Amino acid sequence: MTVRLLIADDHAIVRSGLSMLIGSQGDMEVIGTAADGKEAVEKALELRPDIVLMDLSMPPGENGLTATSRLKEAAPEIDILVLTMHDDEEYLFRVLQAGASGYILKSAPDLDLLSAIRTVHAGAAYLHPTATKSLISEFLQRVQKGQDVEHFQVLTDREQEILQWIAKGYSNKEIAEQLIVSVKTVETHKAKIMEKLQMKTRPELVRYALKKGLLDFE
Repeated sequence: MTVRLLIADDHAIVRSGLSMLIGSQGDMEVIGTAADGKEAVEKALELRPDIVLMDLSMPPGENGLTATSRLKEAAPEIDILVLTMHDDEEYLFRVLQAGASGYILKSAPDLDLLSAIRTVHAGAAYLHPTATKSLISEFLQRVQKGQDVEHFQVLTDREQEILQWIAKGYSNKEIAEQLIVSVKTVETHKAKIMEKLQMKTRPELVRYALKKGLLDFE
């Protein structure tokens, strides 16, 4: 199956180079490019790629982090692989919180990028080795401090919001009306929530929400 990609980067030469690299692969196809975050969201919603290869720093205008968050809210089924020059944990955690499925440095070898694309398309998360070390380090620090790690970077803010509605007994249609999104979008978010939490039923979600203090009955 061919992986359909949209490339978002503010440098034309980078977009061209990435297009040539990806286009040379028999199982990949570049279906569009964007020069800033706003254009990336607009084109992604129009073209519906499998993956958006998103640069974080795209001035002026909307940056890649904001665009990632907006796009995942509007079309959670589209995976986002962040390509950036920033090699620090602050960016890593912000990227994951925004809903990205992967994070790779621009300095990484071509083969690593292609591997990252295939990994994300297969439904798994991809983190550059340096980023993985930061994530593990932060995880271990939380364990040592006795903090709750089960919920650590599991659900995005939007997924937590939808989980709250589900746990309160609202149907997918009712949630869609409350959040002003499509029923399909709610269903996709719900599927992602259940996949991340490894749960299969609504009662399991309700118990989880209660345990995590996500319900407010006032």
